[in-house]
Amino acid sequence: MTEYGSFPGARPRRLRTTPAMRRMVAETRLHPADLILPAFVREGIGEPVAIGSMPGVVQHTRDTLKKAAVEALEAGVSGIMLFGVPEDAKKDALGTAGTDPDGILQVALRDVRAEVGDDLIVMSDLCLDEFTDHGHCGVLDAEGRVDNDATLERYAEMAQVQADAGAHVVGPSGMMDGQVGVIRDALDTIGKEDVSILAYTAKYSSAFYGPFREAVGSSLTGDRKTYQQDPANVRESLRELALDLEEGADMVMVKPAGPYLDILAKVAESVDVPVAAYQISGEYAMIEAAAQRGWIERDRAILETLLGIKRAGANMILTYWATEVARGL
Repeated sequence: MTEYGSFPGARPRRLRTTPAMRRMVAETRLHPADLILPAFVREGIGEPVAIGSMPGVVQHTRDTLKKAAVEALEAGVSGIMLFGVPEDAKKDALGTAGTDPDGILQVALRDVRAEVGDDLIVMSDLCLDEFTDHGHCGVLDAEGRVDNDATLERYAEMAQVQADAGAHVVGPSGMMDGQVGVIRDALDTIGKEDVSILAYTAKYSSAFYGPFREAVGSSLTGDRKTYQQDPANVRESLRELALDLEEGADMVMVKPAGPYLDILAKVAESVDVPVAAYQISGEYAMIEAAAQRGWIERDRAILETLLGIKRAGANMILTYWATEVARGL
């Protein structure tokens, strides 16, 4: 090789020689402030209930939820997204427990705000699926289909009670047409102009939601394909994005994260508002299950997936590992 002088002249490996070198030239960095912790709070339990399909994740009591919020805050996590799990007897066709000021989600919002104040962003899932006896994200019509416009009326009420309970941010996740505009009007009407909307802009009908349904005690039979997006479609997401921004979304989200990094990248390139991605229950469960069997290195796999989501353009990542990862960064 001497006849070629210093061939090869370009040696990218020079910038990979040591951990310090790799750290210095890293193009993507995770920070605790990038992370949001989704958390479940269940009514009527005295101790946390483990979620079998999500090792390490529990349905919290009110007290353990407050502790989890404080731990997230101390780790440097930016926010916590709350999901309420009511007693089965309180579920009905309209999801009225979701708009009851004394319902489990509203009580939990007040608990967490009292505990962390404004130091941690308290977010609230704005959807009816946890509270309906049929498990759908909206009100059903006489033929059993989700009635978009009747559901919007319920979302408006839900937004108001969540804001009154202390939510800094509401996250409408039901994928109803017009939901962001209706919620913005409902919030402004009661003087809650400062409450932000994190729009679930591109929420796909995914096979990876399975463990979540255990986590919230879902009553769903069938599927949500008539309102969640078709995994085959890209342009549809950009149309949803334009509509959400026109209706007043402050932030937008892609869900799931890992299987839809291409969508996340397109959304991030298209907007000037913060972009979130939700690393959902199935993504979490796969890594935990494989790691338990010794098939992958758990901690490396977690960080690699989160870096991939950040690299694709997410400013914020909802992940069940938020507190753990934040402590290690």
